[in-house]
Amino acid sequence: MKKTLLAFTLMFAVGAFAQEKTINDHKYLIVPRKFEFLREPNKYNMNELTKMVFEKYGFTVFYDDQKLPDELALDRCKALYGDLLNDSGMLATNVYIQIKDCNGKVLYKSERGNSKTKDYKKAYTEALREASHSLVSLNYQYSGGNDIVLKANELKSTPKQEQVTTPVVSVQAPETLSVINGNQLFAQPITNGYQLVDMTPKVVLKMYKTSQPDNYTAQGDGKNGVVFKKGNEWFFEYYKDDKLVSEKLNIKF
Repeated sequence: MKKTLLAFTLMFAVGAFAQEKTINDHKYLIVPRKFEFLREPNKYNMNELTKMVFEKYGFTVFYDDQKLPDELALDRCKALYGDLLNDSGMLATNVYIQIKDCNGKVLYKSERGNSKTKDYKKAYTEALREASHSLVSLNYQYSGGNDIVLKANELKSTPKQEQVTTPVVSVQAPETLSVINGNQLFAQPITNGYQLVDMTPKVVLKMYKTSQPDNYTAQGDGKNGVVFKKGNEWFFEYYKDDKLVSEKLNIKF
């Protein structure tokens, strides 16, 4: 009896590990432009919000009618497929987030997201936000698959180059107040730039192109300044009470 119980426990553990590995082995995720339970594409902004949710948790997301990368266009099984399931009743709006593989096998289903708000748009948004909280349990992180092997081979085959020492010039910078904006912001194209929206979704900042790449004039919430990229990070700099503020932003393009 003990041996049988142990074998069952090991099988369950291996199965759970295999599911996690299956999800982490996929870089891409595809969501529909229209959900089956809604009459119009992106009704109540739900498809765009669902795409944002998956992007927040690290997936590279495309719509099902969007032009795909060559490797994905040639093999759709390189992607996972996200969906939103509706289980609403007369008194409440209930939704679930679901992830399948290319064969239709369900790999993940979220906890139920619930809202009793009577306004449909607000209700679906609230329910989706609540359901999205359980996605953190996936602990999704793209494992890289064969990409890791390819990069390792590239490093082996790349000849060593002589290291060139560049003299460092010390420049005294003005006193700056550094802050970090922890909210996930999503860049949506507008005329001559982008608008940054949060998960609400609310427009928090508008960025306008300049003649320099990755440099924008910006305004929002009574602040006027510049947004620029330094290394792999984005910063919004503006003056507040005659003091320069450098605000680090978490932007998803």
